[in-house]
This record gives sequence, structure tokens and C-alpha cells, in this order.
Amino acid sequence: MSSLKSQLPEQFSFYCDIPLRITDLNYGGHVGNDRILALLQEARVQFLAASGFSELAFEEAGLILTKAQVELRCELHYGYPLRAAVQATNFTSKGFDLFYKLETIIDGTPTLAVLAITTMVCYDYAKKKVVSLSEKAMQQLSKQTP
Repeated sequence: MSSLKSQLPEQFSFYCDIPLRITDLNYGGHVGNDRILALLQEARVQFLAASGFSELAFEEAGLILTKAQVELRCELHYGYPLRAAVQATNFTSKGFDLFYKLETIIDGTPTLAVLAITTMVCYDYAKKKVVSLSEKAMQQLSKQTP
């Protein structure tokens, strides 16, 4: 299986801090793998908001996540700082990919915790069908590109 690291954009244009909550921990005392997708969603929501969008208000459509790939690189514990980087890439007529890099600090050292990619598709929730990515939305997300 190939690593996401080889697919990562060279630079990320959007960064945000996400606090880890005690409810993100599992019985092992670290962030559960099921919670990683929720942390990615938080980063995605903040990324979209910085571009003037939301998951349900994306120009004439909404967004639906159709695929996710996640690589866990280290355990995350309560109290660890978490910095998320997000970058939109691979635009098509119907959607785009979002790359994520989650980093933390362990013993004073910046540490890669998670690499991920999600495929986002434009979706009309009222009509229950995939729709085209608007030129305006693509241009706005491209402004986030370094």
C-alpha cells in the first residue's frame, strides 16, 4: 500500500488549531480512530468557512464526502496541541480532493500525527443527485492554493 506522504501537496495554504476534547479519547487513553474523521471534518468546515462556504452552502450545491483515506502516524492524547493543515487539489467537473496534515507537539518536538485525503463531490440534497462544481467555487478554493 502506498503512503499518502508521496501524494501530499508541497505546501498547504490553510491552517487551524483544533482542541482535543476528553470525549475524543477511547478506552486506550488516546484519540480513537473513529474520532479522526470528526477532527478532519472540523478542519474541513473551518477551511470552507475561510473561503466563504459551508458543507451545505457550497454555491448552488452542498458537498458530500465520497471517499476517505487516513494514515495514523502517532497516538494523540488529551492536552496535546493539534494543528491541522488543509489543501484543495485535483479539481474535476464534479468535485475535488482535500488533503489534511495533522501535527502535534510531543516532548517539544513537532510530530506528524495524521495524513488524510477526502474526496468531496458537489451534491444537490433536495434533488438527491451529484451536480457540477461551479466555476466560482473552484476559483474561490483555488485562491487558497499557495
